[in-house]
Amino acid sequence: MEDLADIWVYLARDPLFGLTLTLIAYLAADRLYRALGLHPLANPVLWAVVALAGVLWATGIPYDRYFEGAQFIHVLLGPATVALAVPLYRALETLRRSARAVAVALPATVLVASLGAIALGLLFGASDSTVASLAPKAVTTPIAMGISERIGGLPSLTAVLVILTGILGGVLGPPLLSALRVRDPRARGLALGAAAHGIGTARAFHEGAETGAHASLAMGLAGVLTAVLLPLLW
Repeated sequence: MEDLADIWVYLARDPLFGLTLTLIAYLAADRLYRALGLHPLANPVLWAVVALAGVLWATGIPYDRYFEGAQFIHVLLGPATVALAVPLYRALETLRRSARAVAVALPATVLVASLGAIALGLLFGASDSTVASLAPKAVTTPIAMGISERIGGLPSLTAVLVILTGILGGVLGPPLLSALRVRDPRARGLALGAAAHGIGTARAFHEGAETGAHASLAMGLAGVLTAVLLPLLW
């Protein structure tokens, strides 16, 4: 047992330990996600975060030490954000056909999502950093974390809030839209992509290619609008 304890102490001090632990947690969560038929409640990012938090809490490893290794993944947030240009490019023709509707719907969505989150945080007496973490919760994770860091929030808290928002939108969005008699695939896609980002977009593709294309478009444009406007307004 003492030998195992010594090995654990040695590994915990190695910066690559954080990187390895992150990859293992995500791969395990992704396998579970696929085994459960890509159900929104089994989102791999959420359960990887839960698993990592449990390991760090149980072992007493400080977050700063863990992040020394995990930062190698963190730097990939920039390329991941730029990669969102791909679905936007593919949906250019869709944008041209729906330009007026998109021009009205997306800015309204961004304002309601950001201002609503800020208002709730202030209403419940949240700290400034928590309010800043809440503000970008309705856009996709890499963009939201970058915005949060820039305006004084906690990127890790923002990531959890983004995932929870996506899960709620992915689970409740389609039946709510159906109850409201929103049947146009373009409208459903825009709503799911703008309100529930990546998870909502994945759910939209289950409904059809046109719905998914509009969700991708909404997710990308909502992220761009929020990234440009929220830091300026903050």
